[in-house]
Amino acid sequence: MDLIDAFLDAQWLERGASEHTLAAYRRDLTAWCRVLEDAGESLRAPPPERLVAWFEARRAEGYRLRSNARLLSSLRSFYRWARLTGQVSSDPLAGIRLPPVRPALPHVLDEDEVERLMAAPDTGAPLGLRDRTMLELLYACGLRVSELVGLSVDAVNLRQGVVRVRGKGDKDRLVPLGAEAAHWLERYIDAARPALMQDVTRPALFPGRGDKAMTRQTFWHRIKAHAFAAGIATPLSPHTLRHAFATHLLNHGANLRVVQLLLGHSDLSTTQIYTHVAQARLEQLHAEHHPRG
Repeated sequence: MDLIDAFLDAQWLERGASEHTLAAYRRDLTAWCRVLEDAGESLRAPPPERLVAWFEARRAEGYRLRSNARLLSSLRSFYRWARLTGQVSSDPLAGIRLPPVRPALPHVLDEDEVERLMAAPDTGAPLGLRDRTMLELLYACGLRVSELVGLSVDAVNLRQGVVRVRGKGDKDRLVPLGAEAAHWLERYIDAARPALMQDVTRPALFPGRGDKAMTRQTFWHRIKAHAFAAGIATPLSPHTLRHAFATHLLNHGANLRVVQLLLGHSDLSTTQIYTHVAQARLEQLHAEHHPRG
């Protein structure tokens, strides 16, 4: 376990890995250690056939290929680090390959559905104005829900029209607000936030209870309630508006690298999923509307 702890420390210090990523690494490596211990083998020099047998057993137990691919990715990261730091003399996974996994395409709201969702909150009430502003920010900036609820008042610069976002690995990025989101944010700060907080000097931009920042779970419930009120049947996720942000930008001709920067993706391959979404939407429209579709 000391070797695993050293690996996790390196991922946190050198790569800024999130707590979620570190927990996944620990879970995968701990499971692998148990398999090796049961077979009387070492984490530093496992026979490649042991991993192949483990994957076969997992498939027989009903684990999907995607789950095994994620597990193999964790083990590869670990042994790559162990090789570079001299903890092992060779990579025991070098020759192991799994069939390619086709990325799952996220469900994306179309532009009409986004407009209906935005219009669902009652902006005549402080809570409704808060929710409308949060929805506008999610869609205008492509934020993760965790990034949205974590915003502080001083992260917003209405004069320059940008918001400073603290993303994964505690990395900051500046994202343009856009005129519509800036309009709603100014209204919210002037009219709704003081009505929702006992102490407006507290840093949370979007308070839940007790002047503390709203939780992700609370806002996720709010999104679902507003989607229900808007009659939206498209499956939702906490990233629904983030997916829509990226896909609609690409549909309107945005550069993939620009979308990567706005989303805060460290790897362009993560952003490329949205090119598949946009292409799938074009194919659907062609099939629905072309006379020979």
